Amino acid sequence: MLAMILVLTSVGILSGLILGWVHSLTEGPVEEAARRARIEAISQVLPPFDNDPSASVVDISVSGQPKPFRVYPATEGGRFVGAAVESYSMDGFSGEIDIIYGFDAEGAVVDYHVMHHAETPGLGAKMEQWFRMPEGHRSVIGLNPATARVAVTKDGGDVDAITAATITSRAFLGALREAHEAFEIYKKQQNS
Repeated sequence: MLAMILVLTSVGILSGLILGWVHSLTEGPVEEAARRARIEAISQVLPPFDNDPSASVVDISVSGQPKPFRVYPATEGGRFVGAAVESYSMDGFSGEIDIIYGFDAEGAVVDYHVMHHAETPGLGAKMEQWFRMPEGHRSVIGLNPATARVAVTKDGGDVDAITAATITSRAFLGALREAHEAFEIYKKQQNS
């Protein structure tokens, strides 16, 4: 019995040490890959710009949200042309959804990039393309949440939900509304 306890303890300690060592080796490259993916997504969702938005990032708190939204302002020739907003929703069908939305200077959606989700493949995972499609009332590109009803049609909004994935659609559009609110707060702070 003592031998089994010693062997099991040794295996546990050795496994923990190996896992810790592998984690320390991969932590830096994983963080760098995430940073590069974020920078690429920011570049994708913004109108043309000539500054480094990630160098001017601002955290904006939105009422009722547990963590701040990150706003990446973009300028061209020193003139504000829009901002990318790192947004999230905890209300996805399978948990948290992380999305970067891009807005032009007036607040219209330029583009978006889904950074992370655990939604059902073939259903909720369609959000990466669905809300860009010109068919029906799917696309959010060009919509300004200040003037458009950015909600699913079942809730009185102007946007068609993903077929059989209304929960994911609500989470996506809720994250968009919150991102726009953070964008507007940022603009007001800059004009103060």
